[in-house]
Order: sequence, then structure tokens, then C-alpha cells
Amino acid sequence: MKRIFYSLVVCLPLLLFIPTTSLARQSDSVALVTKTGTLQGTLVLPAMQQKVPVVLIIAGSGPTDRDGNNPMMKNNSLKMLAEALQKNGIASLRYDKRGIAGSTAAGPDEKDLRFDNYIDDAAGWIEKLKGDKRFSRVIVLGHSEGSLIGMMAADRAKADAFISIAGAGQSADKVLKEQLRSQPQPVIDLCYPIIDSLVSGKTVNDVNPMLNSLFRPSVQPYIISWFRYDPQASIKKLQMPVLLLQGTTDMQVSTKDAELLHQANPATKLVMVENMNHILKISEADRQKNFATYNDPALPLASALIDNTTGFIKGLK
Repeated sequence: MKRIFYSLVVCLPLLLFIPTTSLARQSDSVALVTKTGTLQGTLVLPAMQQKVPVVLIIAGSGPTDRDGNNPMMKNNSLKMLAEALQKNGIASLRYDKRGIAGSTAAGPDEKDLRFDNYIDDAAGWIEKLKGDKRFSRVIVLGHSEGSLIGMMAADRAKADAFISIAGAGQSADKVLKEQLRSQPQPVIDLCYPIIDSLVSGKTVNDVNPMLNSLFRPSVQPYIISWFRYDPQASIKKLQMPVLLLQGTTDMQVSTKDAELLHQANPATKLVMVENMNHILKISEADRQKNFATYNDPALPLASALIDNTTGFIKGLK
């Protein structure tokens, strides 16, 4: 794992009664102190004259940082989402997961990391935001793997609402098997038995070196802890407003996943965003052109994503 936020009027007496700090948009560094290290985040505030809703943004899998970037790509998707929320009068807090970027020092050895650590951390951030009197509501927004982390934490810490963007609709073992189906048969034959063993809670010592990026022994305990969670079972438990957003040109998570989540909890609101890909940008379905957007921070977010997200939050009662 050590690798792994009034228009100006000509009325000076009135302006004197309005604190200038509440009017200014700002972005602050924030920290969450845990028993096993400190996590770093960014709180983005809109111009404030009263309490505003705040969104906890949870990034996806791997070394994805608070901005939606990793060492292999820069698209600024989550940073842009925070800025879009800010423009719409909504605060947000996004953070680096333990072991990533600003939270590197909080990362345990890879062999000691568990999926539950991420849930605990997200719940801790929710509690921190709930205790901040500047905010009227706390909404949890999870992207990709962050969706499962977010729904578990939202339930545990009693958030006011939950938003899933590109969240898997099946347990990670099933998702992984589906992704591997495009690989040559020899690769499938090597991977499937390992996945089945991890599902049963048993690690595998004899892993082909070419599969180390996926199944190296040190990461297997984490995978076992991840495989135990079923998004459909988790979303069923949510007794709060839920918005499900899924792009139609997402090459990593399918519209089927969003439909499975919706079927598991019919009270959720499901929105398919036309031509939005996994990093929340407009893209063709063509694989090469789609993945080219992953490293282009100049591309704007899908406008329908912003409209539906802000509309949902402003509609909360």
C-alpha cells in the first residue's frame, strides 16, 4: 500500500452587517485524524450567507486521488465535479484515500489493508461534516468503487442522501470475471480459479507472475474483504433518497449495473447519461477514442451529470 469550495449593492450600511468570509468562495485543506494515520482532503465552499448542503466525494479504485487522477492519467474529473457543485451553491469535500497522494503516510502495508478500512474512513468524514454547523445536509457521492464504499458508509453514519456514479451492480468477483471474458482463454483459465478461491476466503500462493498486478499474494487479503460485499444487498438497506447515475458509453461499468442497483432498491432514482463515459466526460463508444479522454483534463464534464446531480441535491427535503 506504500506504493498503492448578493450581488454588490450600493448600500454600505447593509454590507457592514454581512461577514465577507461567508460571501467568498474558497477551497480549504482539511484533515481527518484516524487511529492509524491522518487523511488529507479539500473542502470547497460556495459563497455562503446561510447553511448549504455538502457532498462527500469518494474516488474510485486503485491509486485514484481526490481529483480523479492517478499516476497514469490526468482528467481532473472529481475536481471539476467539486467546482461545478460550488458554482451551484453546494459545498463538497473530496479526499485522498489512505495510502494515496496526500494520505500516503496513513497507508498500511498492502497486506494489512482491508476494504473495511475505506468504509471506516468515509464514515469518519461523514461524521466530521455532520458536526460542521455550516452545512444543512450531508450527501455522499461515490464514483466507481467509491459507490460501494459510499453506500456502506452513508448507511452506517446516517447521511442525508446518497449518489452513485458508475457504481458496480454486482460483487467485485463477478465484475472481474465479466471484465476478463475479453481476454484469451488461457488467461481466463488462470484467473477464474484464483477468483473462486478468494471468494471462498482462501488465498492462493502459486500465482503466475504475469498475474501479479491483479493477484499478488500481498493484495489478496484486500480482495477477499472486497469480494464479501454485494452492492445490491447494500443498496437495499438505504433508507434515504438515492440517485443512480450511469453513462451509456462507460467502458468499465455498464448500464446493466445501474439497472441491477435500481431493481434492488426501486425507490432509487435512475438516470442514464447519454454518451458519458467512466470519467464523466462525453465520449464516443469507440474504445480507443473513449480511453483517450482519460488523459485530457481540458474536456468538460457531461452537462447532464451536473444538472441531475445539482437538481437532486436541491430537491432534497
